[in-house]
Amino acid sequence: MRRVAFAWITAAALALLLGACSVLPRVVPDMAHDSGAPQLEGARGPLTAARSKEILDGLRAGGKQPDVLERHLALEAAISDSPLVAGNRIALLQDGPSTYQAMFAAIRAARDHINMETYILEDDEVGQRFAAALTAKQRQGVQVNLIRDSVGTLNTPKEFFKKLADDGINMLEFNPVNPLTAKSGWDVNQRDHRKLLIVDGRTAFLGGINVSSVYSGGSFSQGSKDRPGSKLPWRDTDLQIDGPVVAELQKLFIETWEKQQGPPLPKRQYFPKLSRQGDEVVHAIGGSPDEPYSVIYATLISAIDAAGTEVLLTNAYFVPDPQLIASLKGAVARGVDVKIVLPAATDSPLVFHAGRSYYDELLRAGIKLYERQNALLHAKTALIDGVWSTVGSTNLDWRSFLHNQEVNAVVLGKGFGQRMRAAFDDDLAASKQVTLMQWQQRSPVERVKESFGRLWQYWL
Repeated sequence: MRRVAFAWITAAALALLLGACSVLPRVVPDMAHDSGAPQLEGARGPLTAARSKEILDGLRAGGKQPDVLERHLALEAAISDSPLVAGNRIALLQDGPSTYQAMFAAIRAARDHINMETYILEDDEVGQRFAAALTAKQRQGVQVNLIRDSVGTLNTPKEFFKKLADDGINMLEFNPVNPLTAKSGWDVNQRDHRKLLIVDGRTAFLGGINVSSVYSGGSFSQGSKDRPGSKLPWRDTDLQIDGPVVAELQKLFIETWEKQQGPPLPKRQYFPKLSRQGDEVVHAIGGSPDEPYSVIYATLISAIDAAGTEVLLTNAYFVPDPQLIASLKGAVARGVDVKIVLPAATDSPLVFHAGRSYYDELLRAGIKLYERQNALLHAKTALIDGVWSTVGSTNLDWRSFLHNQEVNAVVLGKGFGQRMRAAFDDDLAASKQVTLMQWQQRSPVERVKESFGRLWQYWL
C-alpha cells in the first residue's frame, strides 16, 4: 500500500540527491561465508549434528531431485548470520478477513505482552477494532508496545494515537517526518515497512497486510469482480508462525525499538521458553537500510541463481534492478520456468508504470508475465523449486531493498512448498498472461507513462 504524497516523494528525492545514494549489493559467491553443512536450531539453541541430519533427511525424503533442497538449505544457511530454526508450525493466511480473524484470536488469548509493528494503521473500522482489542488487553495488564511508521500513518489523526497512549499503550513513531521530534538519526527516506505482530513471544504474524479497511473483502469471492463504481478487493498474504523462530522475530522488534530510542520497554517475558510446535524449518530475515546490504535481497538473488526447475514470484510493486533482471534471465537460460504474477491495477501509478517499462525486456528473455485480475494485488511471495518459499513485506523494488525496514520468513521444505504452489496456482487462474505481441501493441500514452515512471524508480 502506497499512501505517499507527491510532496513527500519530492522531499525524499531531494534529500537523496543532496546526500550519498545507497547501492544494491553485488551478490557473488564470496559474499556468503562457507559454513559447511547447514546447522539448525531448535527451542534450546543449536541442535546436535545427528538431530540436524535427521531433520534435513526428513525434509529431503521423497524428492525427485534430492540435491535441490540440499542446495537451497546450504545457501540459506550461508547467506546470513541468523539461524535456520526447526520445529515451527505455519498457517498460510490469504487476504484480510482470515488474517484479521487469526490476529484477533491471538490478541484475545494474550497473557503477557503484545508487540506490534506496522507501516499503516488507519483510523477506520478495522483500525478501530484493533485499537479496541489492544486497549482491552492493556487494561487487563497485558503490555502492548506499538511501532508505527511516521509516513505510513501520516493520514491517521494524531488523536487516534494519543488515545492509545493515554490508555497505557507504549508508542513509538518510527523516523518522524518532523526532524525536531526524531530521537535517532533522521532520514525522511528511510521507512519502517514491516508488518509484524508478536503475542507473548510465542506466536507471530508477518506478511504484507496493513491495518486498513481496504482488506475487508476477500479476493477470490464471486463478488470481487471489477464493476463500475466498485472498489477492488485487496489480495494479500500473511503467515502465522508458532514455534522457536518467533524469538528471532522478537529480536528484530526489540532491535528497532532500541535503535529508534523508544521509551523503555516494561519488563515482560519477551523471550519465554519455546517448545517445538511443528515440522517447519524457518529463516527469519530482517532488512534494514542501516545494514551494509539487504540480506533479504541477497537471499532472494542467491535462491534464484540456484534454481533448477522453476521460479514463481508474486509481487505488488515490481521495479527490478539490473542484477535481479540478470538472475531471472539466467534462470530461463538454464531451462528454469520463470513465472511472475503482477498487478493489473494499482494504488501507486508511478511504481506500476516503472515496473511495466521492463516488460518488453523480460518477455523477450522468455520470462512469463501475468497480471492478476479482479483484485488489487498486494502480496509479496516467492516459491523456488518447490522447496524454497518466502512471504513477507518486501516488494521487488529499489525502495524495499535500499530504503525500508522489511521482514520476511523463508520456509524450507516440500510440504509448505505445496501450499505455496496451490496459492500461486489460484492467483495464476485469476490472471491474464501478457504476451510479447500484445505488449508491443500498447499505446504511445502508456509508453510515455512507463518512461516517466522509470525516471523515479530509485525513490519510489
